[in-house]
Amino acid sequence: MFDKLMIANRGEIALRILRACRELGIKTVALHSTADRDAKYVRLADESVCIGPPAASESYLNVPAVIAAAEVTDAGAIHPGYGFLSENADFAERVEQSGFVFVGPTAETIRLMGDKISAIKSMKQAGVPCVPGSDGPLPDDSDEVIRIAAGIGYPVIVKATGGGGGKGMRVVHTEAALINAVRLTRSEARAAFNNDVVYMEKFLETPRHVEIQVLADTHGNAVHLGDRDCSLQRRHQKVIEEAPAPGISEEQRQRIGMRCVEACCLIGYRGAGTFEFLYENGEFYFIEMNTRVQVEHPVTEEVTGIDILKTQIKIAAGMELEFSQDDIVMKGHAIECRINAEDAETFMPSPGRISQYHQPGGPGIRVDSHVYSNYVVPPYYDSMIAKVISSGATRDEALGRMYGALQEMIVEGIKTNIPLHQRLISDGAFRQGGVSIHYLEKLLAS
Repeated sequence: MFDKLMIANRGEIALRILRACRELGIKTVALHSTADRDAKYVRLADESVCIGPPAASESYLNVPAVIAAAEVTDAGAIHPGYGFLSENADFAERVEQSGFVFVGPTAETIRLMGDKISAIKSMKQAGVPCVPGSDGPLPDDSDEVIRIAAGIGYPVIVKATGGGGGKGMRVVHTEAALINAVRLTRSEARAAFNNDVVYMEKFLETPRHVEIQVLADTHGNAVHLGDRDCSLQRRHQKVIEEAPAPGISEEQRQRIGMRCVEACCLIGYRGAGTFEFLYENGEFYFIEMNTRVQVEHPVTEEVTGIDILKTQIKIAAGMELEFSQDDIVMKGHAIECRINAEDAETFMPSPGRISQYHQPGGPGIRVDSHVYSNYVVPPYYDSMIAKVISSGATRDEALGRMYGALQEMIVEGIKTNIPLHQRLISDGAFRQGGVSIHYLEKLLAS
């Protein structure tokens, strides 16, 4: 096991990593920008290093500064958390070349799964079901593009191979709009990702977003930890997640989960990862793999009893998985609400000083948060300030506990989206389970 680990991130995930290290007896180094000098995890870490001004490009995304911080503190490993440099293959490669352990997959695997076209090709080889599409980059020949779309059937969606987070994609309903949509997506992808390669898939009308959590070590062992439903989204950003996914049979869950395990073995995956699918009419369709820990990992931890962060760190240290697939049983239900510093109606960010902060409690309630009373939410980063997780023997019990937790939570001095979550937890369609990824957008529009 490592003697010391550096946390190359901020916010609640930095605190979550720190706590996992504390349980494993690992000393921690917290990186921070000048805007985060008073963060809870910075105060709790054994050491801290300021790596730059507030702008992420000059601090958390500054690879030379991150590597230098690891060198001066003599850290053995670097944990990237999620976001920032977590899926940057060049960073992972630089970490390993500098003599540190990257807590995550190899740079080669990150590149393979970061390119949507190569990822889909690998999944097909492993027998993972994929959305019908162009089976490769779209050509420059407009007539050939039109022919491919006709073969898939409208509506189609044009996607950037290096895209993500809702960027670099465009839905096309008619042949007349196709070529212009491809041209615009290429231009957007070139500007955002420095890669204008695009591909095409069938656009599913009312799918759900269901994902499979996996863990794989360096000794050839891999397991899945069941599924999560992340269909409540706004502008492709998840709002509420839950495990297990409602309305999916255990037989279906195991079948798709084992396909993901086989895919991990095929590509030589290591660490924690998530296979993301669109689910419609009883069928799963692979869309991408996230080669890092997910924001929503707590709901899986609550229903499986597996500590994903501690396991991720143990894998990076070269240890074997301490459990097999037969040991993993999903018990009960868990729900997560992402609490953001933003207006619940306009969604405008609301940074500033939190004058009063009170976390909910009681049976089955967990809160992952780095904030506290008098903490100043900076305007430079993601607006998420907390994750409230409820669990219960049944989905109804988890929903009831979440309703109570949201009523009990107090965040004053800034605006938050707690009122939106209160509305959604009480929404009839959501309570029934199985809403599509378009449901929240339509609800807000109405």
